[in-house]
Order: sequence, then C-alpha cells, then structure tokens
Amino acid sequence: MDSAAIRAEAGTFCVATEAAVRAFQHSRGLAENGTCDQSTWTALVEASWKFGDRQLILTAPNMRGDDIAELQSQLARLGFDCGRVDGTFGSRTSRALFDFQSNCGIRPDGVCGPKTVKAIMMVSSQSGSGPGVAAVRDREKLRAGLASVADCRVVVGQFGGLSGLARSLAGELRQRGATVMSLDEPDALAQAVVANHFNAHAYIGFEAKVEPTAVAYFYQVPNYESAGGRALAELIVDQLGQGQVLTGVAGLAPTVCGRRMPVLRETRMPAVLVQVGPVRAATDVTTQLAAAVVLALELWTLRTG
Repeated sequence: MDSAAIRAEAGTFCVATEAAVRAFQHSRGLAENGTCDQSTWTALVEASWKFGDRQLILTAPNMRGDDIAELQSQLARLGFDCGRVDGTFGSRTSRALFDFQSNCGIRPDGVCGPKTVKAIMMVSSQSGSGPGVAAVRDREKLRAGLASVADCRVVVGQFGGLSGLARSLAGELRQRGATVMSLDEPDALAQAVVANHFNAHAYIGFEAKVEPTAVAYFYQVPNYESAGGRALAELIVDQLGQGQVLTGVAGLAPTVCGRRMPVLRETRMPAVLVQVGPVRAATDVTTQLAAAVVLALELWTLRTG
C-alpha cells in the first residue's frame, strides 16, 4: 500500500476500524454493532482515563472512568469499602476515600489528587494483592443465603423478543411467593435504576439474539466479580444443561461468562443476563426455560458455604 493510501486509510472509518470498534464493544459488554454510537463513545472516554490523570471528587452527576475503578480496587484491597468496583465515583467511594485519608494522616477532603494518589500507590505496594473488602463481603452474604424463594424480591427483565419468557418466569416465581417486578424497558440503564429502587435481591434478564447463542453473563471486571451473580449464573447454566434446554435451541452447550455489560454494571444486586438465540426456537421452549431458571433461583436462595 502506497503512502497516499495509508494517509487516506488513517482518516477513514475502514474495515480495520470497524473491527477495532467491535473488539472494544465486546470487551465492554456493549452491543457489537461496529458503530461508534453514544454508548460506545461514552465507554471509550471512560477507558481513556488512567489512575492519577485527573483529580477525582464526588460530583453530580458522578464522575466515571477506568481511573475510578482502579481507585476503588486499590482502596478495597486496603480494607476501605467502596462497594462494587464499577468505575463510578459515588458517595460510598467518597466515604472510603475520606477514611483512607484520615488513616494516612492526609487532610480528609475527599479529593483524590496527586498527594492521595501517591499515598495509595505507596501503601498498596506494601500490602500485597487480594480480593478486596467488597468481594469478601459479597461472599459472606452468599454463604448466609435466604430462607426460600418466597423471601426474594426479584426483577425479571427482557430486551425484546422474549416477553413471553419473562412473563412465564415472573408468574412461576409469584406462585412460589416471591415479590416480582417485570421490566420490558429497552434501555439497560433504565432497567438497572428501577431494579435498584425496587431493592431487589436478584436481577434476571433475557436478551434475544438472532444467531445461535446460549450464555449466562454476570458482572466481572479485572479486579472484581459479583460472587452472587456468578453463583446464580452457574446454577442457571447447570439447570439448562441438565435439561438440555438451550442445547436444543442454539445447538450449543450453555456457558457462563463474566462481563461488564451495562445492566450488570449498574445493578447493585447479584444480576444475570441470559442471551439466547435464535429467538424463534427459544420461544418454543419458554416453559422449560422458565422452569430451569426457577429451580436455579430456588437453589441459589438455599446456598450455603
């Protein structure tokens, strides 16, 4: 390729650029459409920040970025509870930062500037690695369990094409005494907001795909994963696999995968998003799918260490 073609390619949204966008979308749990839409652009901006690049402070709306996720990971490993590592500088992260500054003899102003960054990096270098206080707390909650499904507040969501499945699952859970909210809102963030206000114990979502797919996703980033979400996703896959429900639909054995999809990132409770396709075949086994998920949720509520 001559130099002129190279220059033209550099300023063109070409096949290689589209492939790079798709790869980035995949890594962030976004719709893999190869288009730099608003969600993708927002994620690109968040990914551009490295810890120490900017001053971090509680604002409205909250600051977001990979640098904040790194701050949360470092504080959590040092025993300062930020909650989930979600890359959002909220009130819980602000309190953890105040506590760290107080313990390190830094003026506790809740601002993560150069002095605080230096202190965090210095202390972290002497503390080793570990899962962090939030992960330990999540595992303890998982061991405690719940008495039964009847004690659960569950949000059942779907993102087009699987409303029958969502209704069937919600109905089965209500028959067992659970308090259930069904959501058909196409915006993942809107579903997460409602689920958080509902104070749910668990979120289970369904997303229809055109291609053969059978995957249960839970929230996971490099330095944190939802223990409750992973446990629920694994139980769902076990039940679907035992009944060969999705194997018959997608021609694939169902699998578990940790990702940072928006609905998994924004929900504060253990959450699982089940992608299944092709959609027409999935609707034919709605009853079996719902029954498998109900049984998985029953086992999840009775979990013990």
